Amino acid sequence: MMSLGGQASDTPKNGGLSRIQERNRSLILDAALSEFSRKGFSGATVERIAAEAGMSKSNLLYYFSSKEAIYKATLAHILEVWLAPLKTLDPGGEPARELAAYIRQKIEMSATFPEASRLFANEVMQGAPQILPILEGDLRRLVSEKSRVIQDWIDAGKMRQVDPVQLIFMIWATTQHYADFSIQIKALTGKDLSDPVFFKETETSITTLILNGVGLTAPGNDD
Repeated sequence: MMSLGGQASDTPKNGGLSRIQERNRSLILDAALSEFSRKGFSGATVERIAAEAGMSKSNLLYYFSSKEAIYKATLAHILEVWLAPLKTLDPGGEPARELAAYIRQKIEMSATFPEASRLFANEVMQGAPQILPILEGDLRRLVSEKSRVIQDWIDAGKMRQVDPVQLIFMIWATTQHYADFSIQIKALTGKDLSDPVFFKETETSITTLILNGVGLTAPGNDD
């Protein structure tokens, strides 16, 4: 289960959280991820989240004032975790290795955190009512920053001319497909990313297709 601990927007006013409080907060967010991904925002209840977290409703409300506060905190942290690999794209690295590593991390996240991806995708398809300011702010700035990294590689003649933002979108679409449509993939192939062989086949196929498309060779395929 994905751990969604960390600093909340609805923390007690007496400063930082104790270790027990941090643990309880993490339990709440893990339970919330499970509940919201199964029931959606309207179908989820604070009572069920509290029960799954192993605490009373009143105890839960000490950490978060409402269901909406829990939902916002869950989505915000999903976005933070999901975008962490993009932040590691190193301007000083070789494009093929940097992009291949990014693709692998994205596939690993689809394998490990499928519920988080599906919940986030559902929120966006509903118009992102809870996280639109984050998408228009922090996410837009991050994509702009990493697009400049890719454009610098292009300008240096290290890779083929493409729209850097479209390349990022392509990586998101191909890798997160394996989380958002895992049931369909298993129905068609009998496999999912929990199968090491299928995981490797997926990584190799996506990496080769995307890197070849921008004039690069996947690391290890230089011969």
